[in-house]
Amino acid sequence: MSGPTAPLAGIRVVSLAEQFPGPFATLLLGDLGADVIQIERPRGGDPSRAFPGLYQALNRGKRSVALDLKDPDALAACRTLIGTADVVLEGFRPGVLNRLGLGHDQLAQDNPALVYVSVSGFGQHGPLRDLPAHDLTFQALAGLLDPTEPRIPHLALADLFGGMFTAFAAVTGALAARSSGRGGYYDVAMFDTLLTVAATKLVPHANALPADTLGLDPGYGLFATADGTWVSLSIAFEDHFWAALCTALNMPDAHDLTSAQRIDRREALHAAIAERIAAQTADHWDTVLAGAGIPYGRLNTAEDLLADPHVGLRQMFQSVPTPDGEQTFIRQPLLVDGVAHGPRRGVPRLGEHTAELLTAVGIESTVVDRLVAPLGEPTPSPIY
Repeated sequence: MSGPTAPLAGIRVVSLAEQFPGPFATLLLGDLGADVIQIERPRGGDPSRAFPGLYQALNRGKRSVALDLKDPDALAACRTLIGTADVVLEGFRPGVLNRLGLGHDQLAQDNPALVYVSVSGFGQHGPLRDLPAHDLTFQALAGLLDPTEPRIPHLALADLFGGMFTAFAAVTGALAARSSGRGGYYDVAMFDTLLTVAATKLVPHANALPADTLGLDPGYGLFATADGTWVSLSIAFEDHFWAALCTALNMPDAHDLTSAQRIDRREALHAAIAERIAAQTADHWDTVLAGAGIPYGRLNTAEDLLADPHVGLRQMFQSVPTPDGEQTFIRQPLLVDGVAHGPRRGVPRLGEHTAELLTAVGIESTVVDRLVAPLGEPTPSPIY
């Protein structure tokens, strides 16, 4: 659990970034001690509230303020609230907040030390900046999908890496502002983050270098066992791991092959491994392969992870009390001086903290009472 010694304690973040990358960024920041205030639309709130599992996974530990930014009083209240922040995040289409008077240049007049982070699909400039897209499109355009066997990916990598770099921008900006007294404008494009993380694939092409052969070793793959369980082997190029595997699988003729030789005979060797793995159960291979120090593991399910002793020891799942009973979340992954900082409170109700926070920044009670309006149901809608 986070406490007073959390590394980002004392940092206030006001976020107008909805759905996935912004909330993932503020989840990371909030677990590490930042005070995160989420601005939501009064009628429905963040569109991801329509998907309770997604919303709960990303939005614990925050405070929710519901404001209709088309209302002049609400817009003024939002600007006042941002004036108390170290960092503001926004995830609207480029130019939207400028038209509302909440752009970087406008807010920097109120607070020159404000760190302003925009997260969008393709960034604040460029021919694609206004193109609507979700994660699949970003991954396709960034070359992350295999053109010979295209599949819909299981994880929304653009959203996740976009959120991680948004959190990185917030911390970078806050650190720079503390030393210089001036904030800055950080433009995070989800598409750009995918190019960054694909550097090991793209840089060889950019410099006419041969592509690496990592992942082509026949000892790198997924294999079915006799009881239908799938297991992974991840021998990327290391000859000593390959030799240990050949000993464990009784493949003496292949024991001394180099990585290049193995890749030349990839299909036959992969088939030989698959045949041997399929002859025994996963329990057998847990003992034989893991015991031999070979990079190996089962394909876990969510249920497996909840019961995994290693995950438990690392305190990755943490529970917090809420009005609806105890809820369990996954903490941010950093251990800081051995402390596993995680969620401090549950998921906020839409607008739960509107009156509290607006009153605290000096908004007149009559205005606060009017702005705390009936709240509608969440409705999915595009944002990028």
